[in-house]
Order: sequence, then C-alpha cells, then structure tokens
Amino acid sequence: MTRPRVAAALFLLLAVGCKKPVKPGDPIPGLTAEQLARFNRGKEVFDSVFTPHTGLGPLFNSTACEVEVHATAFKGGMCDPLVQEGGPVIQLHTTPALKAALGIDREPFPPSANARASRTTPVVFARGLLDLVPDSAILAYADSEDRNHDGVHGRPNRSLDGRIGRFGRKAFVPTLAEFNAGAFVAEMGITNPAQPTEENIGGKPIPPGVDSTADPEIRQEELDLTDDFVRFLADPTPTKLTRDGRRGRDLFSKIGCTSCHFPTLRSGASPIAALNRREFFAYTDLLLHDMGPDLEDICLGLAGPADFRTEPLLGLRDIQHFLHDGRAATLDQAIELHGGEGAGARDRFKALPTADRAAVVAFLKSL
Repeated sequence: MTRPRVAAALFLLLAVGCKKPVKPGDPIPGLTAEQLARFNRGKEVFDSVFTPHTGLGPLFNSTACEVEVHATAFKGGMCDPLVQEGGPVIQLHTTPALKAALGIDREPFPPSANARASRTTPVVFARGLLDLVPDSAILAYADSEDRNHDGVHGRPNRSLDGRIGRFGRKAFVPTLAEFNAGAFVAEMGITNPAQPTEENIGGKPIPPGVDSTADPEIRQEELDLTDDFVRFLADPTPTKLTRDGRRGRDLFSKIGCTSCHFPTLRSGASPIAALNRREFFAYTDLLLHDMGPDLEDICLGLAGPADFRTEPLLGLRDIQHFLHDGRAATLDQAIELHGGEGAGARDRFKALPTADRAAVVAFLKSL
C-alpha cells in the first residue's frame, strides 16, 4: 500500500504559500475567461431558490441542502437501497399542493428499512479535482487485507455497474456530474436531463395535478453550468500555521491520522489546464473504512453499515459541526468518536498531553 509522503505535502505547502491565498468559495486559479464566466453563471444556478412554480417538489428536503434522512435495508450481508419504496433519501417536506392532495408533511419512511441515517451537507470544495483522481491511484491506496498490519484496510466502493465510487459519505457515486444531477432530484425534487425519471412518493406515483412543471424541470444548460461551478470551486489555501499548528501537523501524521486522511492527491489528465495533473491538499484516500459500531447506520452499494469514505478535510475552519451526521460539536469530539479502523489514531490522540491535542486541533482549524 502506498503511504503519503509527508515531504511532498510540505513541499506543496511551501509552494502554495508563495501564491495568493485562495479563499473558500473562490474559483480554482488558472481558469480561462470563458471558464470563469461559466463559474459565475453556474453559481447563480447553484444559489437559485426554487419554488413549486419553477419545479420544487412535490417532495423535497429544502430549497437548498440541509440535514437529510436516509434509509436502507441490510440483510444477509446484502444491501437494499429500497428504490421500490422511494429510498434511500427520505424527503422531509412537501409542497402545499401535495399536502392538500394527500394530507402528508413528508415522505413516508420505507416500511422495509432496518437502518436510518442523518446526513449533513458536505463541503463541495475541490470536487473537480477529486473527480479527476485516477481510479488506479485510489486502488493503489487500498489495503483490504491489511498487508502492513497497521489496522487500516481501506477498500473502494463501487456503483451498481462496477465503477469505482468517490462521492457521497459512502463513496457510492462515481462522478461529479452524477452526484450533482442526483442532488437536484433528491434535495429539491428538480428533475433534469440526467435524472428525468418521474417523481414518486414511497415508490408510488404522485397524484395528478400536484406538480405543474413539466419534466425535466431544468434544462441541460443549467445542469452543465451547475457542474462547472462545482467543478471549478477551488481547494482553499490553508491559513498560515502558528508554531503550535506546525507541531500539530506533525503530530497528525505521527499518531496515524494520515493512514486514511492522505494529505495530498493528484488529479489525472484534463483538457482544462487548471485541473490537469494537479497536486492538491485533499486529506482523504477516497476509500471506505470500518468506523466501528457506534457510528454505523445505513448500507449503500458495497459499504456496510459501519463503512464510511474518508472525509476530505477541506474548509474545516468554517464548519461548526462534524462527522457525517453532525453529531460532533468540536474537532476533539469528532476524533474521539472514531472507532474501528480509526481507533488506533483516536487512542493515540487521547493519550497526547493536553497541549499536543490542542496543537492537532489548531492544525485542523487551518484547513
């Protein structure tokens, strides 16, 4: 299994330190004028507030993203996403027309589900770069047999057609375009050319007349612009580290956190020069890891209830709640809730002197 080279990460840190810092929400440097224009136009679509008259619903989670409820069934080692019952994303709101027709305030919970999960809105920085990390690189980091005996044995998830997944908390979705198109439908009930399937309620057709907008409810151009906005969102430059932060960065590696949170990845070939073969801070291996019984919830694809993709540690300085469901109010709590394959690093973190634990947190807050 290839291990992250800390020296390479330090070199990258020095290199980006010589350039103008990139703030959260900025476009990736090096875009052409045309690409930057599409980024700005895509932001307008991304920030749009949809209404029932412009396609919202009739079931939706929010006019944007919020904490979601997911459901699946895991039986006999097999995962059922409950598509026939409307799953796995359970919409929490209805439009007035649907409420008047059926008297419901939310999508019914699938009767066959045996697991429930909460999901916070993920950070979308550097998605275009993560989209381009070659499958071969992800597979090179995998160590399902734990050949080096470090207790960490990441493995890839795969979509139904066998492609390697990388997006979503269970790494089930292979590409950024698929993730974005699915989010329009799952979050806001906005059908689109990539996801044109008629909406349903718990797997049953919606009543006639409750959705006045013809499918697909946004055009391909709007979907493409949204893709470009997310694709061109930069990886924010880490803030300048204090002396404690620099010590915390070293401790983060020393206690084993970088066994899963690899500091840097490299994108593959792209016709877009700003994304082409670029090394970037990622702090993820894009693999599944067993995080122990206390965090387990749903299954998805090859991911069992306790399996989660290593979360990219980007934009942490602006996040208020942590982990896949937001249960941790501080970074200390997030680390201490790691189990399974993360238990070793967790225990080594807890054994550090108070000042060293604070240094690790100071480093993470620079990201």
